[in-house]
Amino acid sequence: MQLPLVVGVDGSEPSLRAVDWAADEAALRGVPLRLVYASLWELPIEGPALATGLGRSSEQVLADTIVEAAAKRAHRREVDVKISTEVLPEEPVPALLREGRTASALVLGSRGRGGIAELLLGSVSLAVAARAACPVIVLRGSHGNRADSVMRGPVVLGVGEEPENAAAVRFAFQEAAQRRVPLEAVRAWRCPGYQTTDHPLMAGEPARLHEERAVQTLDAALRDAPEGVELHRRTAEGPARKVLLDASADAGLLVVGARPRHGHFGLQLGRVAHAVLHHSACPVAVVPQRA
Repeated sequence: MQLPLVVGVDGSEPSLRAVDWAADEAALRGVPLRLVYASLWELPIEGPALATGLGRSSEQVLADTIVEAAAKRAHRREVDVKISTEVLPEEPVPALLREGRTASALVLGSRGRGGIAELLLGSVSLAVAARAACPVIVLRGSHGNRADSVMRGPVVLGVGEEPENAAAVRFAFQEAAQRRVPLEAVRAWRCPGYQTTDHPLMAGEPARLHEERAVQTLDAALRDAPEGVELHRRTAEGPARKVLLDASADAGLLVVGARPRHGHFGLQLGRVAHAVLHHSACPVAVVPQRA
């Protein structure tokens, strides 16, 4: 049984871009596409003008219209992709998390219809990325056409520490192979300030050791690299967030592993995943450790 690619839709421009991207991705993977609209609404006391059936609120009518339009849009883009739709009268986050249990991946826009409270990244996208059981792909990128095709640019993989790294590595290799693009595996490293010294005999030694460890981490993460994928390995000095954001400028997809952490507001993403989800110049795939 092929697990579908699930897209959260709400009629906003970012969600429509997510539909376009996901339709291309579903065609590339050869999997079904599932479009999901989730929102709480109240049954009308007095039937509003937009309601067309007994007990159907204007919000229900709007939801049906949105998913129908999204399905037609996806079908026009990829006529051979099998498409299904679902309208769920519940909060978006729990609905999408449940959908993710039987999905190959969840695809979300960077923002929804929430307005000023979601200036950087939509609260729904951030919450789902932190808690989903499957990879979550958020359509980042400020350029209008950056998410129009899954074929553009290399796949960039941010290589972290085990065990959160393994699932992301497998996912990145799979995506690069499907797109027939290179995979650029990047490991950032930093030399703590207390290890630096001005002594001429020690100059550069701490940095060299940290860079060597970064190379070893890359080698260990990529030891099971499949044949047929063009692989580029790179270590870079600096904060991982900055290194990956710089790499996203020319990438088609940025892949990071995630091991959610418990915070004051429940499960939260680590700093690197959080930063790239807010500021990446290309779509970001957050792959959970348990995937």
